Amino acid sequence: MSSLRQARAWLFVRRRFQFVATVAMVAVLTGTCAALLMVPNSVLPKLRAAQPTSIGSLARAAAADDDPRLTAVRRSLEPFGQIVTERVPTGNSQESLVVGHPAQRAEIDTLAAELGAATTAVTGVWGPGWAQSAVVVVSSNPSEFAALVRAGATMPADVAAASVADPFVPGTQPTGQRVVFSSDAGRRLDADGLRTLLRHELTHVATRAQTVDGAPQWMVEGFAEFIAHRGQGHHFTDIAPTVATRVRAGDIPRDLPADAEFSGTAAVAAYEQAWSVCAFVADKFDEPRLVELYRRIAAGKQDLGSEDRIMREVLGTSRGDLVADWRGWLSARTA
Repeated sequence: MSSLRQARAWLFVRRRFQFVATVAMVAVLTGTCAALLMVPNSVLPKLRAAQPTSIGSLARAAAADDDPRLTAVRRSLEPFGQIVTERVPTGNSQESLVVGHPAQRAEIDTLAAELGAATTAVTGVWGPGWAQSAVVVVSSNPSEFAALVRAGATMPADVAAASVADPFVPGTQPTGQRVVFSSDAGRRLDADGLRTLLRHELTHVATRAQTVDGAPQWMVEGFAEFIAHRGQGHHFTDIAPTVATRVRAGDIPRDLPADAEFSGTAAVAAYEQAWSVCAFVADKFDEPRLVELYRRIAAGKQDLGSEDRIMREVLGTSRGDLVADWRGWLSARTA
């Protein structure tokens, strides 16, 4: 019996010890967890480094999502699915954004790769007096494209890209600016075409503060085309094949293209003619005077008389003489 009592006493002591040890261990673990929760994040670098997702990439993505320039764009994009954003360093230590959906990843990457050089190209002619950053959006379907450019049902199906801005007072800094590419721009244009179109639309972004609605389209669109093709090694017949063919056939434009010609079937020739006018001015006079001509003519709605006065003041020639010299320049370039 004595041995049995001793055995029971030993088991009682052991179980009591195990209970006390268990309680003590739970208390220690609880205290440790509470202490960890109270430790500042800066003291736990190893715990953060062990996470499989890159904190840097998440921070950059969050920063892009928080960019206030995306607020209006997101309202148009989110109903059509997931949004991807690329941040691109551009001029004057600024950052631009290229935005779209995963299905447009190829176009987004192409435009992001070209955006820095395109910004530099525009600044090289226009000067640094603009934001030197932009929001570039690739749409996923015609409805999204129309919503992004606020065109409704009026947007022609053949338009591959457009720029848009909030209503503003001339001379102030525009807001809400963005360049929008259509959903099929990547299929219709190769990399060179996308690059040229990007530079064209960025020119509209850069010059918007100096451009009044209703300014002559030959100046507004011709100047954008001039910068778009400048320095890319494009030949006259590459840029203006329709005009070249007509001039060789003896059909030389009699005057600068009218605003009405920039839509419909005449639009292709009108854009080519407008580019050639600006290329002629830069060739005969120089690029700074072309820029000054733009600033003066785009500052308001012009008529033949006001255009003549501005050309005399900026170029030292009458409008009639400029048109005559331009026609001769066209003939020489297409001979």
